[in-house]
Amino acid sequence: MQLVCPACGKKNRMPDHRLKDDPLCGSCGEPLMSTHPATLDDASFEGYVQGTELPVLVDFWAAWCGPCQAMAPQFAQAAQDVPGVRFAKVDTDASPATSARMGIRGIPTTVLFKGGLEVGRQSGAMSAAQITSWLRRQLS
Repeated sequence: MQLVCPACGKKNRMPDHRLKDDPLCGSCGEPLMSTHPATLDDASFEGYVQGTELPVLVDFWAAWCGPCQAMAPQFAQAAQDVPGVRFAKVDTDASPATSARMGIRGIPTTVLFKGGLEVGRQSGAMSAAQITSWLRRQLS
């Protein structure tokens, strides 16, 4: 299994059976399987999504967006509830190139990637239970 470190962006190879052992990055020593969403930007987005073999669920949001602010703790809760999926957030105002490349027209928008490819997209705020349910449907 290949994982990209959310802290330093380095690729790490990890046996699948070790994912539950709280693995650390071989480069910076930070946790590779954090239960907190990673913060991505224009510089880190592509490498993180393309370089991670696990599914990656990305929340596109902005600080001025009320529904985005309401969904933030729900997204964080879902990250704790669904092991085996990497959760990440992209601030659309701070990362306009990524937002444009991904065709983000409204926020919040949640996009699921598998093998570096988009496999699902949902616009609008969701509760943790709705995120988890939607995610499991997409992955089944």
